[in-house]
Amino acid sequence: MPISRGLVVRSQSGFYAVETDGRVLLARLRGRLKQGKAKGDLVAVGDWVLVTEAEAEEPRIESVEPRRRALVRRDPRPQGLYEQVIVANLDQALFIFSCADPAPKLHMLDRFLVIAEAQKFPAVIIANKVDLLNRPEVLSLFGHYAGIGYPTLYTSAKTGEGIQDFRDALKGKLTVLAGPSGVGKSTLMNAIQPGLSLRVNEIQQGSRKGKHTTVERLLFKLDIGGYVADTPGLKALALWDIQPEELDGYFPEMRGLVSDCKYGNCAHIDELGCAIRKAVEDGRMHPSRYESYKLMRLGE
Repeated sequence: MPISRGLVVRSQSGFYAVETDGRVLLARLRGRLKQGKAKGDLVAVGDWVLVTEAEAEEPRIESVEPRRRALVRRDPRPQGLYEQVIVANLDQALFIFSCADPAPKLHMLDRFLVIAEAQKFPAVIIANKVDLLNRPEVLSLFGHYAGIGYPTLYTSAKTGEGIQDFRDALKGKLTVLAGPSGVGKSTLMNAIQPGLSLRVNEIQQGSRKGKHTTVERLLFKLDIGGYVADTPGLKALALWDIQPEELDGYFPEMRGLVSDCKYGNCAHIDELGCAIRKAVEDGRMHPSRYESYKLMRLGE
């Protein structure tokens, strides 16, 4: 019975599209793998699996290789904690936000960055639609992120600015794309690979809010090598499994300052002798980032 190693590029209703040896097999999970109580998704896009083929039956997934890392949504259920795997074995996440139309939701971006820190995958920020603002305005919104340590690319599909940098960032990697609706994810992807068939969505003229265009998770193969996963579900990820007192550890600019606080249990909200508050006053921490921290710390 032939056995092939392949990459899961799509999953739907118990069927998995597995790319192997230049072809795609539609396979199901072998019954013995489903025995017992599942504490998380057994197979997800991005998983490497072994598939068997037999003339008398459809291809079956026999085993799943251990994951290097995964983007997961931890879901507390009556039966216990369940981990929904959004993408397995990702190399990086590209968080795409527009400079305008719609206005950037920087608190959402900071939330994404906390998730990346907590789940230990590299993050790159894409500031898109730079043609809609002048450069000082763009830098006032996104310029401080590079100083924290997050690579930041400035792009415009309309003018072509940054498109080559965007292409280089994707080349040869399995990348998760995430960001609010309407920020131009699909337009950017079509700019680097016109035949990719990502549906481009226009901003609703009335509300100026984006409409969702992606309804399922799958990997798109790139001609330059690598894959991208468009993941609208990322913005629904909860921070419930991060304890409030741990949150400062997921802000890189705060980690080295926490020990300087007067009190060991400092929440960095309104305490006297707080090193974080002083860093904001001195310009060593951006006020927008501090506001994001406070919102998350207060559960908002």
